[in-house]
Amino acid sequence: MALQVGQFAPDFSLKSHLDTTIRLRDYMGSKNVVLAFFPLAWTPV
Repeated sequence: MALQVGQFAPDFSLKSHLDTTIRLRDYMGSKNVVLAFFPLAWTPV
C-alpha cells in the first residue's frame, strides 16, 4: 500500500543504535522527518 502525496505516514517505532525506542509520533508537528532506508553492506541489494 503506497502513500499518496499529502497523506500522513503511519506511526511506527524502531530501536536506535543507542538502544532507545524512536517513535514517529514523537516528532509530529514539531520537526520535519526524512526517512531513508538503505541496504546493509552485506546484503545483495
